[in-house]
Amino acid sequence: MAIEVFNRFEHKYLITREQLDKLLPIIDKHMAMDKYCLNHSTYTIANLYYDTDDNMLIRKSLEKPQYKEKLRLRAYGIPDKDSFVFLEIKKKFKKCVNKRRTTLRLDEAYSFCSTGAQPEHKDYMNSQVCNEIEYFIKHYNVVPKVYIAYDRLAYFEAGNPDLRISFDTNIRTRRTDLRLEAGDHGMQLLPDGRWLMEIKTSKAKPLWLCDALTEIGIKRISFSKYGTEYMNMLDKQIHIKEAV
Repeated sequence: MAIEVFNRFEHKYLITREQLDKLLPIIDKHMAMDKYCLNHSTYTIANLYYDTDDNMLIRKSLEKPQYKEKLRLRAYGIPDKDSFVFLEIKKKFKKCVNKRRTTLRLDEAYSFCSTGAQPEHKDYMNSQVCNEIEYFIKHYNVVPKVYIAYDRLAYFEAGNPDLRISFDTNIRTRRTDLRLEAGDHGMQLLPDGRWLMEIKTSKAKPLWLCDALTEIGIKRISFSKYGTEYMNMLDKQIHIKEAV
């Protein structure tokens, strides 16, 4: 069964293709590729982010409070109604990220999120996480707000599931057709040739990785896919009003 509870720190970096090409040979010496990444090929992750009607969750998140939380529905590739997906609550407190998720079928997940009523329990579901998600949905009265998909290259450290490094590119977003089965089309979030790198671990980064980041000149940043998309949407609204 897939791991359903995570506690870790997530450090983010925006890097160029040139920096990626320098870093990958170093990572290859120390880590193994995700089983979905054959010969450095990427795989697609698609997400629906849920929020209140007035976007309260993302607005609060952008204020950088000590505690924040969000709900998203995640699929690998383009699912159909019978595909298994992950419904996740992601919380952050004092820089530590806690992610809790349960496996559901897509139609079960849609029904759960729209009504707040848990589906009939199946062996593949995490009952405790379902209870937490039920409270979240009813407390915030959330609705689907934005679709975000990207192509991912991912690594893990053999024998140590704690350390994971991912590289996301071709990040695309949309605020229409908010169904995971509707395809992975959308507007580009980052300039061409940029990759979002994330280092995820509950411990200190290994020395070899710290040395590589310093040597290549890769610096940590604060970045949120949903937050960036939301700010871009606001900018577009302002420009439209100014043009009228």
